[in-house]
Amino acid sequence: MDVTMRGPCEKSGESEEQEKEVAAEATAAGRSAGVPEAEDSDTDSDSNLETEGTQELREPVKDTLYLRSCRAHGVVPVSRFLRQGRAPELNLRHRGLGPQGARALAPALSSNPYVKRLDLRDNELCGAGAKALAHALSKSSSICDVDLSENQLGAVGAQAVCAALMANPTIQKVQLAGNSLEEQAARYLAELLAHTGLKSLDLSYNQLNDQAGETLGPALAENTGLTELNISWNHLRGPGAVSFARGLGANIFLRVLDISYNGFGDPGASAVGEALRTNNVLEELNMSNNRISAVGARSLGLGLRVNKTLRILAMSRNPMRSEGCLGVLKSVRDNPVSALELLDFSDIQVNREFDDLASSVKVTLPGLCIKTDAGRVEYKKELLAVLRPSLPASAPK
Repeated sequence: MDVTMRGPCEKSGESEEQEKEVAAEATAAGRSAGVPEAEDSDTDSDSNLETEGTQELREPVKDTLYLRSCRAHGVVPVSRFLRQGRAPELNLRHRGLGPQGARALAPALSSNPYVKRLDLRDNELCGAGAKALAHALSKSSSICDVDLSENQLGAVGAQAVCAALMANPTIQKVQLAGNSLEEQAARYLAELLAHTGLKSLDLSYNQLNDQAGETLGPALAENTGLTELNISWNHLRGPGAVSFARGLGANIFLRVLDISYNGFGDPGASAVGEALRTNNVLEELNMSNNRISAVGARSLGLGLRVNKTLRILAMSRNPMRSEGCLGVLKSVRDNPVSALELLDFSDIQVNREFDDLASSVKVTLPGLCIKTDAGRVEYKKELLAVLRPSLPASAPK
């Protein structure tokens, strides 16, 4: 007899039918127990139970919507959620909820008016779990910060989550790192970028390739609201990197961009340089480890000669050698209106010629700090805080 092994994101047709039956039972159980369907109910909601005090909560809590939903879906309730009360942050990361746990959580979550930040990182939610949570996210009037990283969402989950985000302007910050998002998911992400007021989006540690870059570039150009984007540790390269950079040139809102650990190469660096000539809002740019040679660095420098807003530029771990660092620094020196405060050339060996130029630049631009592999140029400790933790994001477990 053949036995087929299934991962946490796979399910059989039999399980799908069972889920439908469980959902019907949950609805019937909710109605028979008097589960409130309107916001003005005053007897059975979690929020009202919380006002009764800790001692009174222990007895009636077994009848809350969440516990009934857990029974209906056959999952063990998460005690942290039962103790949540009116706390603004709900941290359920690494709990192994799975799709069924997400289905059990969704109804109670949509009726909770207190949670502002929802952290469900690393719960094997998969596409099915994301679809279950999407309705709750689209209806929530309080949640503004969501972390769904490392949940194997894939294209199915991306479609559901993006639709929910477009329907709910309350949500301002979303983390979707490490979710196996590929070219197909890029279609939904592009639609999200073009039709949402989201402020911060983390797409790091996915598999977005050059085709995805060609899809996301025009959407980035149309975006009206996103101020921080982390798309590091993907596979943006070739025409996709160029298209994405052109989108940056047309964007008028983005202030922080992390494109490190991709494969922009010299063509991508040249396109970013062209974008910096016209972009007058970007303040922080991380281009570390992007296969940029001295040729690409000099092309990037053409944009630095005229850019007025960029404050932080990280280019560490690129094969640009001292020649490339020298070209970038010369461009900064030749820009009388440069706003640069930090140039990060970590893990790149520089020579005496670079040191001499850096010393002379420090005279005309005393506010500029330069970090090199040799550490020959002073790097002010007080500016370390300027580099945000998301640049680059920490690696998933």
